[in-house]
Amino acid sequence: MCTRVLWNTNDLAVLTGRSMDWPESTQPLIVGFPSGRDRDGSRPTGIVADPNPLRWTSRYASLVTTVYGLGTVDGLNEAGLAGHGLYLNETDFGPRDPAKPGVQAGLWLQYLLDQADTVAEALRLMDEIQPVKVSAHGRDANLHVALEDAGGDSAIIEFAQGRAVVHHGRQFTLMTNDPTYDEQLNLLSLQDFSHPSREMPLPGNVNPVDRFQRAAYYSALLPTPGSQREAIASVMAIMRNVSVPFGAPYGDFGVYNTEYRTVTDLTNRMYFFELTTSPNVVWVDMDRLKLDDTPVAVDPYDQSLIGDITDRFAPREMAF
Repeated sequence: MCTRVLWNTNDLAVLTGRSMDWPESTQPLIVGFPSGRDRDGSRPTGIVADPNPLRWTSRYASLVTTVYGLGTVDGLNEAGLAGHGLYLNETDFGPRDPAKPGVQAGLWLQYLLDQADTVAEALRLMDEIQPVKVSAHGRDANLHVALEDAGGDSAIIEFAQGRAVVHHGRQFTLMTNDPTYDEQLNLLSLQDFSHPSREMPLPGNVNPVDRFQRAAYYSALLPTPGSQREAIASVMAIMRNVSVPFGAPYGDFGVYNTEYRTVTDLTNRMYFFELTTSPNVVWVDMDRLKLDDTPVAVDPYDQSLIGDITDRFAPREMAF
């Protein structure tokens, strides 16, 4: 499940919020990866065997949240590109074309953060590769990806019948889950949320369509921020509003509880993280993060973490 909201219309900072909704813990780690790291698009070993795996050496350092220790689902790089992998049941990467290097879906976003400094460059790289479907913990990694950069550019990338469907432009600020992005935009056009009022009826369910439209409504209400603190709080407030509370019945709603929320400040290269089972918001200043040759990480389930955790990172071996 999940929701993504981009705020690129204020004069203070380019900010993005995302929520992670899933039926169990994704075992997240917040990881700093140094540049110069060699990767293989078919690894971690045992996830997928591929006839032509994409291999690369990262150009940029990155700060990401991992999923099951097998890939990246959220984060930014030192050049000011950020990305978010969300679930889309209708994803269809198509049959494997061995003429193109393949990258397992859990490393798709990490590859773009490793190699691109802007949305435009990331889209260019997409022409050269093929994401490959994988499964973990009994669930398929049916992902679509949202990207944004420090200049405020944005793109949504989905795969249908083996072909990439790209929505590229600053206006594409919202994303949830099914239906496809074209259909979400069509449904949004039926209700004008650009001029919200207290009389306007607002969709209140936790399904992806209602969350998409509610995110549009509250994004249109965002006040001019007086400080970075106010701007971060504004985006986090929207992410809390579009989150799924504990106890939502999976079978009836087809959605899952929110495990965590993040806000990415691309202008100042800061990353804010809120675990829904913890009262603490934590954040990382990427410019102060010490990245040498080894990845460093923190476990957000550590209840002692609070506030600025930049100095709490410790070396950690990662499978990718």
